[in-house]
Amino acid sequence: MLVDAGLACLARGGIQAFTIDNICREADASRGLITHHFGSKDGLLAAVYAAAYRPFLAEVSPEQGSGPDLPHLIEVAFSDALFSRDNLNIWLALWSEVAVNDQLRSEHRKHYALYKASVMTAIERQAKSQKKSVDAESLAISFIALVDGYWLEQHIDPVGLSAERAKAACRTMFEPILGSLSAT
Repeated sequence: MLVDAGLACLARGGIQAFTIDNICREADASRGLITHHFGSKDGLLAAVYAAAYRPFLAEVSPEQGSGPDLPHLIEVAFSDALFSRDNLNIWLALWSEVAVNDQLRSEHRKHYALYKASVMTAIERQAKSQKKSVDAESLAISFIALVDGYWLEQHIDPVGLSAERAKAACRTMFEPILGSLSAT
């Protein structure tokens, strides 16, 4: 309930609204519960970061099977489930705090590594199916940066950049290197 309250506070007012008092009021909980369960406000913020990342990682990091394919990753990155004003507010708050908060930066690195590994797996699968040799890590980093930029731009101006246009741009980046992105 404290993590959900933290997400609600970030969605409503950004990092400035992520206060112990606001979180406790939102969760109808005592201040001591934050220290008891998370050690500190920063510990709770790290747990909130993990909770915000979790739905996306669940989609891009399947537990069973051979892993995701690139068409799936592109679809997930721009799915309606990830696009909301609340998500934009939450991620803008978290990203700005990552730059100045060591504990949150550590949490970010852990989740980014999982995301990058899933993308690398998808790239390697695609490259293997096309009998191509590629630098999967560099391509994964480029893809993640492209998705982050398109995701942000689509939130800022959904009329100027549609989800379909963002997906097409991602395919345009990969196809000259990896061939057609039909599901592998």
